[in-house]
Amino acid sequence: MKPDVIEGYIEKVYGYAFKNTYSREEADELTQEILFTVVRELPKLKDVSKFEPWLWGVAANVTKGFRRNMGKQRAMYSYDTLENLPYEDEYHDDQEELYDAVRTKIAMLSAIYRDIIILYYYDGLSTKKISEKMGIPEGTVRWRLTEARRKLKKECVDMKETALRPVKMNLNIYGNGNYNGTTIPFPTVYIEDALSQNILYYCYEQANSVEDLAKVCGVPAYYIEERIQNLLNREAMREVSKGKYQTDFVIWSDKYGIYCEENAEKALMPMMAKLLKALAGIAKEAAKIDFYKAEKSEADLFYLYGVMAFSYARKHYCKLPYPWFQKKYDGYEWSYLGNMETGKHRRAGIDTMHSANSGSRGSSSHTAFAGISGMAFRKMMYDNYINVCEDILCNGVTEDIDSAAHAIQDGYIVKRPDGSFFVTSPYFTKEQKAEFDAIADKYLAPLMPEYSEIVNRFISGYKKLFPKHLNDDADRLCNNLFMGMYSVIIEYAQRTEAIKLPSPNCFCDVLIQFK
Repeated sequence: MKPDVIEGYIEKVYGYAFKNTYSREEADELTQEILFTVVRELPKLKDVSKFEPWLWGVAANVTKGFRRNMGKQRAMYSYDTLENLPYEDEYHDDQEELYDAVRTKIAMLSAIYRDIIILYYYDGLSTKKISEKMGIPEGTVRWRLTEARRKLKKECVDMKETALRPVKMNLNIYGNGNYNGTTIPFPTVYIEDALSQNILYYCYEQANSVEDLAKVCGVPAYYIEERIQNLLNREAMREVSKGKYQTDFVIWSDKYGIYCEENAEKALMPMMAKLLKALAGIAKEAAKIDFYKAEKSEADLFYLYGVMAFSYARKHYCKLPYPWFQKKYDGYEWSYLGNMETGKHRRAGIDTMHSANSGSRGSSSHTAFAGISGMAFRKMMYDNYINVCEDILCNGVTEDIDSAAHAIQDGYIVKRPDGSFFVTSPYFTKEQKAEFDAIADKYLAPLMPEYSEIVNRFISGYKKLFPKHLNDDADRLCNNLFMGMYSVIIEYAQRTEAIKLPSPNCFCDVLIQFK
């Protein structure tokens, strides 16, 4: 006999469970336990003609165990409420009202089914992990997951094809903040559960209601309401009109990369030769500065010189608007930034991560650049890492052995066989950085009028890709493109072999003295 024959008995089993328990919630649980046991034991039934009496025998045995267990639990909290419990003889099989209630209940997912759907599809837990989390056998989890899928499809007849296919995005922030991951958690910690990410995704291009989101996410509305309230509290969403919600930050997707691929290099081509000549001139003169080069080759330093030069140009020549951030719930000024790019289409841009030990004992900053073709990613240093690097560069030793050990573990410092320390990031003193800036200005200043006009034209179309309610975010991210177009120049130069490729696993970062 096939297990799917049991489907025809679900309503009968629920009616039986309803009359043998004290509440609808217990009826749900007992129904589930009976049906799981039947599915598990069905292969042992030799005579299929005796299925129904056998099923009710199983139901009776399961109910005895269920009553013993529930009785122990109920005794702990129901001593003075027995008069409120329904009696078994209040219900009869021929009561139409009862059957209507049963049919309604069966048509809906019980809470435990919904919990498993969320844990499996949206939190990404395996059936084993769900079993451990909920304290029930893994076989029960698998069966309920199957039943939940079936019931969900039956209940949500207008559920979209996107239901139960959760998307995944990477979340970050940009702006200012001081987070140590313990007493001050990073903001994304609060909104990175999978269901919240899906709500954010579906509310990015257009506002949606709770009912709309329930259909596209495939989960009941009260789950959506709970997550939306948290997203509102964490300032990741806004209510644009009564009951309509929209994501309040930019989510990168392939459409931005496609636009860049189709337009960025084409826009720069009229002056590409002049830009490459300027970068070569900057590299030649910058190499003569007696800064700490961290034993990097001139071919690798070429990339650092270029990104530092365009960072300088953005600061001094970019006239694009940059609206400052509103203060968030934690007192810092920042905005979320999501990413759902597939990697098939490269978006123009340079990510700049900056940290400083200004609140500590030192006088240096660390800047890490990401998004340069061929360069590996390196996160920015903590302030104590910057301190020990500064100690080593200025004095050859550091007394903060614990911070040095962690910096060595993360690759910012190398301990040589002779016991000496080697800092892996280049370092400019304040005077050396001023000398570099003068070189960058010498070569880039004459090109800035033409370059600015090209970037402005490119951005006029690029900005249209952003939802209109995110105008401030769009302005900030478009302002970043004034420097970010350097990545397009580099890709063109590499492809035409105008410059050498960087060394394998080469980072583009720098330490700079600011006082």
